[in-house]
Amino acid sequence: MSVADNIARIQERIQSATTRAGRDASEITLMAVSKTFPADSIREAYDSGIRVFGENRVQEFAGKIDAVRDLAGADWHLIGHLQTNKAAKAAELFHAVDSVDSVRLAKKLNEAAAVAGKKLPVLVELNVGGEAAKTGMPADSVEFDQLLSTAPQLEHLLIHGMMTVPPYTEDPQQARPFFRKLREVRDQVAKRQLPGVSMEVLSMGMSHDFEVAIEEGSTCVRVGTAIFGSRQKT
Repeated sequence: MSVADNIARIQERIQSATTRAGRDASEITLMAVSKTFPADSIREAYDSGIRVFGENRVQEFAGKIDAVRDLAGADWHLIGHLQTNKAAKAAELFHAVDSVDSVRLAKKLNEAAAVAGKKLPVLVELNVGGEAAKTGMPADSVEFDQLLSTAPQLEHLLIHGMMTVPPYTEDPQQARPFFRKLREVRDQVAKRQLPGVSMEVLSMGMSHDFEVAIEEGSTCVRVGTAIFGSRQKT
């Protein structure tokens, strides 16, 4: 099937999931995860109506941005782990960074955004599954609290939500408790009405489990293989 066909099927599944959850499909952003895929694939998705794209690596995207720079209205998000020494380049290339996982990185991005003359939207990445191999802060960590309390000093960042990658299982239903956990943490933070922090975005759910994520409150699903096909090796 073509990229356009795949996107149409995913949008139908999003509609069904939101109907089950008593939500409106307009609340959900479909992000096409274009990491490892060439500019031609991105263009196919763009021509099918996708405007939000996720990339994992600063260097990879730097190598293809010139080929997609003309796509008016395309919104480029960094969703992979970001090393602090690449913060400046990330702030230059991307419209948003969805994987802030430390106070140090947040401060570096704030400095870089100031130099770039922009207000950079960011998501806080939480490791709700407690997996040692994955990045993201534990929801109950001191650093997470420090990041939230530091927000007013990060004048060039817009902390507007959270992101997570749950432990992978073949059964999407087994991801449900982790999605629910992120939503509960988001709700708790939102109630605190912290200065410099808004919590309207919940980025959770990928190709195999995005319907469950939507049922649990996701506002942005990150879909790669279900749009573009099998991931190309890098």
